[in-house]
Amino acid sequence: MAVMTAAVRRPSRAVAARSGAVAGLLLLLVALLLVPATPASAHAVLVSSSPAASAVVPDAPAQVVITFSESVRKVPGKVRVIAPDGSRADRGEPTFQGAEVTIPVDPGAGRGTYLVSYRVISADSHPVSGAFTYSVGAPSEPPTDSGTDNRANPVTETAVKVAKYAGYAGLLLLVGPALVLAALWPRRLSRRGPARLAWTGLGVLAVATLAEIWLQVPYVNGGGLFDVTGSGLGDVLGSAYGTTHLVRLGLLAAAAFLLRPLFAGPVGRTDGIILAVLGGAALFTWPLAGHAAASPAPAVSVVVDAVHLGAMAVWLGGLVMLAVFLLRRADERELDAILPIWSRWAALAVAALLLAGTVQGLIEVASLQALIDTTYGQLLLAKIALFALVIGVAAYSRALVRRRVAAGRPGSMRRAVVAELVITAVVLGVSATLVQTTPARTAVADAPGASPGYFSTTLSSPIYSLQVELDPAETGNNSMHLYAYTPDNRPQPVQEWKVTAALPSAGIEPITVPLLPLSDNHATGEVNLPARGDWQLRITVRTSDIDQATVTATVPIK
Repeated sequence: MAVMTAAVRRPSRAVAARSGAVAGLLLLLVALLLVPATPASAHAVLVSSSPAASAVVPDAPAQVVITFSESVRKVPGKVRVIAPDGSRADRGEPTFQGAEVTIPVDPGAGRGTYLVSYRVISADSHPVSGAFTYSVGAPSEPPTDSGTDNRANPVTETAVKVAKYAGYAGLLLLVGPALVLAALWPRRLSRRGPARLAWTGLGVLAVATLAEIWLQVPYVNGGGLFDVTGSGLGDVLGSAYGTTHLVRLGLLAAAAFLLRPLFAGPVGRTDGIILAVLGGAALFTWPLAGHAAASPAPAVSVVVDAVHLGAMAVWLGGLVMLAVFLLRRADERELDAILPIWSRWAALAVAALLLAGTVQGLIEVASLQALIDTTYGQLLLAKIALFALVIGVAAYSRALVRRRVAAGRPGSMRRAVVAELVITAVVLGVSATLVQTTPARTAVADAPGASPGYFSTTLSSPIYSLQVELDPAETGNNSMHLYAYTPDNRPQPVQEWKVTAALPSAGIEPITVPLLPLSDNHATGEVNLPARGDWQLRITVRTSDIDQATVTATVPIK
């Protein structure tokens, strides 16, 4: 009867676990349906503005347009234009259209120097802030922005890094016990200790995920730890960042129901496969909420980042199990069977870490200069040095296993494993900082002096005035921006744009510049200028079926 009762209880427990997993997956689907994700693009960098930074324009513009390298989202109240007398010159809310932010400005605010300050959210969920000035008529003493600070709060930034670190630690404390209990744990040993460790890891990971959602609100707004509002939290949950974190919580809830029978005893193949699928899906929530999803090659970056994270969890989680449980409790015969298998797993995990890390580095750094000159590159070099050190310790451990002396000398093996864990704890700290640091490829592009030149001028005709900008105003590919205004400095809708560029001194005939209208009064285009000299721009703007005028400009190209 006891045997029959046990047999009945096992299937019912398995059915309950699978039902719980299904419930968790339903929670995940609800999160996906209720919280739509926003499209991803690259880490934003300010690429141009109108008026241009430090430019002196003859008349006050009716709007300031700032253009980023990729789409950005609004941080309420953090985009401002300050007049020369220190008052607010912006009027109404700025308009966000992809990479372009348009700020309505009072054209009667007076002559002098204006300050434009901004804080926006880039597609990789990190805030981007900055400021620049322009002058109307003539420069004056720059005004001071007395509004809320656009800079990041250092306490909040530190808390975000701590939450990231806790998430990594929780992941490896969950993956290590689950993997070892499923494949390597001796039947005679109690599972209670590893199960408690795994539940601790699951709890730490869930709390860290919730903390990241909470902290994202003050992080993007530049506030303190408790500067969280309902609208701010709603904005975070409605973003790609919030969606991926809710997905992670749903996957953890689904996995929790299948982990309980695993911690009680061996599980069937089906449950093991479901757990592996849930774990693999959860790994993708980290890159989808960070730099990887916004890299120049997002599909590649997301995959290699997930592989990198998974290999880390397997390797370090397994080391924790070795140091805390197996090397203390397993006998020599059991260690003789376990350690060679673990050694092969660790070697595969390290190989995956090296391969994925190399691909990540090539994408996020992009150049030797970026590796040396940026904070991201320097942190990556530190991580590589620490990783090389831990690989040396791991090689020593592997040598003990190959010589088949590790099982007889568990103390030496344990000391080597502890050394690996201590060093990799520091590596995790560096990794938590890396994911909050501007990628090297972006930092180099945003560095002062990265753009060698810039041309800006205002051209006038009887029916419009035209702001012309060319960047970088040197041989090769150049970006052109055109902004049309009415004679009283209001945006002038344009029906058709035509631009040609010629260099008569070198015998270069007019080159037609293809233009893409970005708004009613703003168009952009790319033109390749193959030689130095004074290039002649001829620009025709048609504002109605019968009204059009042509203006010309001379642009010195170096």
